[in-house]
Amino acid sequence: MTPTQQTPQTGTTRAIRVTEFGGPEAMRLETVDLPAPAALEVQLRQTAVGFNYIDVYQRSGKYPLPSPTGLGHEATGVVEVLGEGVTDLKAGDRVVYMNAGVGAYAERRNVPAAKLVRIPDAISDEDAAAVFFKAMTAQYLVKKTHAVQPGDIVVVHAAAGGVGQILSGWAKALGATVIGTAGSAAKCEAARAAGCDVAVDYSQPDWVQQVIDATGGRKARVVYDSVAQHTFMGSLDCTAPFGMVVLYGAASGPAPAIEPELLNKKGCLFLTRPSVFPHNADPATFRANAKDVFDAMASGAVRASIGARFALADAADAHRAAESRSVTGAILLLP
Repeated sequence: MTPTQQTPQTGTTRAIRVTEFGGPEAMRLETVDLPAPAALEVQLRQTAVGFNYIDVYQRSGKYPLPSPTGLGHEATGVVEVLGEGVTDLKAGDRVVYMNAGVGAYAERRNVPAAKLVRIPDAISDEDAAAVFFKAMTAQYLVKKTHAVQPGDIVVVHAAAGGVGQILSGWAKALGATVIGTAGSAAKCEAARAAGCDVAVDYSQPDWVQQVIDATGGRKARVVYDSVAQHTFMGSLDCTAPFGMVVLYGAASGPAPAIEPELLNKKGCLFLTRPSVFPHNADPATFRANAKDVFDAMASGAVRASIGARFALADAADAHRAAESRSVTGAILLLP
């Protein structure tokens, strides 16, 4: 019998579920049914689950989901069972995904094969889970939203966070001068360690002037802003004429609404609000972008920085740590 002819019995798995949106305590580890993989799906034994701040937004109801729901968008795992028609994977393959619908907070899971990419032998499961979603975000930011060029001045807000560290290091490897911002002296130190030439504490009232002074008065070709409410107006002031402000998150709340005319007054600026999923909407593009990420990891341009590990059962503690901003680097859940 070939792998695609396997007909395993349905079973169960442990997974985090949310029935009412709210604080971290809304998450419950439950035993749930796990059917056999459908056609073109595979069943994974998950080895590491990546945390992303969108998980907090979805758990809290800020980004509403149908209830009850799982949580989580990325994980690594080992292929255990192939559904009918899967020909490009085999049992035992180590794989990673980032966009297979919510539900990554689980021990086992069925995932469409088209959403999976093999992990190169030189990259560990934990490193892949720690960086994949974040690095795929950085990939479109530095390669597509604004293709970073040698000599560019780049500002990266929240440069000590999971995406921020990757983004800073990758932009530096592409030849940019990288000015990072972060919310404390300790996080500024982490931003410098990640590749920022200069790090500025954006909790200081004169942080915009500090950013501009750091480059001798030159403003940025692009500002990558995932903080939004607390930083957006300052981001406009840090950007050079005809430069770009990229809003790709809202860690402090939504950015203030502005009149389009303000972009003209600030220097004919460009403003965009991209996201990772449209940049990886088809399997061929997804896998090409993933190869770019893996190549960047191999070259050292992208490095895994794991700030904390939590058991799957302790997912609430992981969310509390993330919301308190007490962790520098990526957070992992280990099934």
